Amino acid sequence: MTEKKIEIEAAAFRKLVNHLQERNDIQNADIMNLAGFCRNCISRWYQESSLELGEEISKDEARELIYGMPYKDWRDKYQK
Repeated sequence: MTEKKIEIEAAAFRKLVNHLQERNDIQNADIMNLAGFCRNCISRWYQESSLELGEEISKDEARELIYGMPYKDWRDKYQK
């Protein structure tokens, strides 16, 4: 994989995460029903990938990166 491809994929990932953080009106269950994955899936993939690359990121840290805030706070504020 070229360095440029990695940069493009990383930029696309950041845009996806930013979009999901801005669209907190959309519930994970809605995303899961339509796409087969949700914010929790992405945070789990993030954590798994970090471990594969030798960086230990906790489940809570990964969720906070994806949700833009602690998961409990997001859940209390936005989950229906």
